[in-house]
Amino acid sequence: MANILRYNPADDAFDDLFRGFFMRPVLFDGQQAVQIKIDVSEDEKAYTVHAEIPGVKKEDINVTIEGGQVAISAEVKNEKSVKEGEKVLRSERYYGKVSRVFSLAQDVDEATAEAKYDNGVLLLKLPKQTVSRTKSLAIK
Repeated sequence: MANILRYNPADDAFDDLFRGFFMRPVLFDGQQAVQIKIDVSEDEKAYTVHAEIPGVKKEDINVTIEGGQVAISAEVKNEKSVKEGEKVLRSERYYGKVSRVFSLAQDVDEATAEAKYDNGVLLLKLPKQTVSRTKSLAIK
């Protein structure tokens, strides 16, 4: 569901040393692209998903559900506000599209699923589908 990486504070310092202070950071080989971070929990009736998507308007977020697969995508738009005579010394904010796709153990009832976006966090309430897969046959 999610990749777990061990955090090493020396990695950031090492990257900054080679990038230079006055340069825009670039993506080096082996470095992960920007990704939506999620927390998924469940109870007997539904899944709850918290997804961090800071700096995005709710109109620019798209959530699709197909069975037990959930896809979240968003677009962060670059709104430049550089004044004449001003230059950017360092820019680390990400602009562009990000997406995340993950599968759940049980299918989701798309008709009653809910989404709410507040303070950079997308909250999804995904009720589990309660359709019974067993069928009893009448004997004639």
